[in-house]
Amino acid sequence: MAVAKLKRPHDVKDLKLAEKGRGRIEWASRSMPVLASIQERFRKQKPLKGVRVSACLHVTSETAHLMQTLEAGGADITLCASNPLSTQDDVAAALVEEGISTFAIKGEDRKTYFEHIRAALDHRPQMTMDDGCDLVSALHSDRRELLKNVIGGTEETTTGVIRLRAMEQSGTLAFPVISVNDALTKHMFDNRYGTGQSTLDGMVRATNRLLAGSVFVVLGYGWCGRGLALRAKGMGADVVVTEIDPLKALEATMDGYRVMTGLEAAKIGDFFCTVTGNTSVLAQEHFERMKDGAIVANSGHFNVEIDIAWLAKNAKKRTVREFVDEYTLKNGRRIAVLGEGRLINLASAEGHPSSVMDMSFANQALSAEHMAKHGKKLEKKVYPVPAEIDREIARLKLRSMGVKIDKLTPEQERYLASWQEGT
Repeated sequence: MAVAKLKRPHDVKDLKLAEKGRGRIEWASRSMPVLASIQERFRKQKPLKGVRVSACLHVTSETAHLMQTLEAGGADITLCASNPLSTQDDVAAALVEEGISTFAIKGEDRKTYFEHIRAALDHRPQMTMDDGCDLVSALHSDRRELLKNVIGGTEETTTGVIRLRAMEQSGTLAFPVISVNDALTKHMFDNRYGTGQSTLDGMVRATNRLLAGSVFVVLGYGWCGRGLALRAKGMGADVVVTEIDPLKALEATMDGYRVMTGLEAAKIGDFFCTVTGNTSVLAQEHFERMKDGAIVANSGHFNVEIDIAWLAKNAKKRTVREFVDEYTLKNGRRIAVLGEGRLINLASAEGHPSSVMDMSFANQALSAEHMAKHGKKLEKKVYPVPAEIDREIARLKLRSMGVKIDKLTPEQERYLASWQEGT
């Protein structure tokens, strides 16, 4: 049994869950070889020595492995949850036992959620690590006296990057932030393969309904939508895509899906899942057209994509099973909302598979190292992950999978660098 370190400030459900959490963390780490190799180097080189990091992330076994890696690199960490329903309570307890300040309880109310963010900011961060920009937003809005300490930050997800770029454009952003979400080894794999599998996992766990033969509506065809559509189709569903971007709509059509408006899809769908990052993607006009028993879920970061407020005012609610709230409309039709309209892959399941998060969190770790080295020289902007980090993570991942690739010969390199040779 691991020896417990001195417990630092924390707020978790039950420290007695720590042993179970350690097993979960160990299991996840076995599928995260890239992060393990980074952790080994960090332990020797200490690139984050003495850097206070406040992290607002989904508190899962994969995140725990990232926290261990940052700590191995010398960072002084405080962690809080980036979503009220995504915390794995046993993992949170295990992190506290390891000496990492953790503030996260699955099912925490809105008040507690923001109290935990404030607790993370009490750490007086020199670096932020965010998933959705709530930590950075609170820092800029409520704790501006702490901004002078911050070297820079990293951001994990699409929604957070959108908010950060709005802050940059308005001149509000007070320090540089690396958009981990924009790394090819993040969004091409985490968003597509991770979200695709884990969203379906959450929906099936919550409902125990058969997907084969159903009409499955994917609202939004970005990287997450692509992955979800691919997996739903693989499970035998008739997949319909809704979009506002003509290029993405065309791509979905060429990929073999039916593309139609949200109002058209509302009439025929059995399952609906939003993955767009916009407010009220499913609203009154959609609910009033849905079939009796339609199942609605969200895989976007915030619970704004489904207009639950309208349902609460215009339908009778009852909880029929864990993570399933049924709303009966005045016309008698019933709509099932999963996971309170929050991230379904983390509300009722365990989030992305560890092997996918291996690349995402490798980006986080190496971006934190980059920010520690160069943050003071950077402008107050949103930056992409440096290309050399992206390539290094891809190289490490291929090596861990036993995959070898070719290299250009000197003759090929000369040809590609010249303009004289043609047909």
